[in-house]
Amino acid sequence: MKKTYMLEDLDCANCAAKMEEAISKIDGVTYARVSYLAQKLTLDADDARFDAIVQEVVKVCKKVEPDCVIHV
Repeated sequence: MKKTYMLEDLDCANCAAKMEEAISKIDGVTYARVSYLAQKLTLDADDARFDAIVQEVVKVCKKVEPDCVIHV
């Protein structure tokens, strides 16, 4: 399943790259793209575990960028 989420308060392109790298390492994620300019996260992951993967993505992103909010 592929979905796009809006981000809020993503501070820099470096943080976006770190978030993208961390998300890509999550089991079940096939594609992750974090765009600093568009303030968007595009995620393609396993359909059967999609909701659980999204929750893990939120946790990982909070570690990299605590102020960033993912509108799930």
